[in-house]
Amino acid sequence: MTLQEQAGPASGAKDVTTASFRQDVIAESMKQPVLVDFWAPWCGPCKQLAPALEKAVAATKGGVRLTKMNIDDHPQIAGQLGIQSIPAVIAFDKGQPIDGFVGALPESQIKAFLERIAGKMAGGTKELLEAAAQVLAAGDVVQAIEAYGAVLEEDPGNTAAIGALAKIYIDQGELETAKGYLDSAPDDRQNDADIVAARAALDLAEQTSSVGDIKGLEAAVAANPNDHQARFDYALALSAQGQHDDAVDALIEIIKRDRAWNDDGARKQLIQFFDAWGPMDEKTKAGRRKLSALLFR
Repeated sequence: MTLQEQAGPASGAKDVTTASFRQDVIAESMKQPVLVDFWAPWCGPCKQLAPALEKAVAATKGGVRLTKMNIDDHPQIAGQLGIQSIPAVIAFDKGQPIDGFVGALPESQIKAFLERIAGKMAGGTKELLEAAAQVLAAGDVVQAIEAYGAVLEEDPGNTAAIGALAKIYIDQGELETAKGYLDSAPDDRQNDADIVAARAALDLAEQTSSVGDIKGLEAAVAANPNDHQARFDYALALSAQGQHDDAVDALIEIIKRDRAWNDDGARKQLIQFFDAWGPMDEKTKAGRRKLSALLFR
């Protein structure tokens, strides 16, 4: 038995565990495609596949990363992926499995497999941003941060990624980190929509951090409907809790009662809401309709 055969699959591959799978495969696949070679020490075909697989991956000159997972020691991931026989190779790109094969294929077929997945790989910044937005929408903040970070590795001045990361950290209450990202945007891109929106969101977060208890503000407004400052602060508190429609309605009510209050402060605050939410957000569209209906009736 050769040293390569004793080593099992591709000796140049990184060993992955259940605990490291997220970082070594999912996160890394946001930067480049990652192959996972599922194997076991008793599997003869696994040992036959290893050198051919390693050679084919090496020929991509870093375009594809190779990892291996011993299913005897770490059966959970293989079970989740429905792997019933080995060797099995699964390709991950942008955090998702996109293709795979089972069995000890010859080198020519492995090369064809790599060429096939190359056609499925979403290349370029636009696709990276789309993938990052998808994982963020799914609620995976950690992976979203990694994905937007991958965008910045390719394009350090990308204001869409900078703005998205700033908003993530604003939502997490890490305002200084958000400021750091916004300050890193190129000087000539500070007026890009994503940066403007993130700065508006940051300003809003700083405002809302100083407003009073929402229940107390609600009681103050109920006790005196013309206490515009209390209603204004109430709108900020509502926005901070994600009650955006109610926040808009509170500011609209101030405008109805006293358009000139605080130098048109309620309308200006509405505009800041819209800037923070973004021009195409449904909350912004609905709020603008309400404001227009009031101002131009």
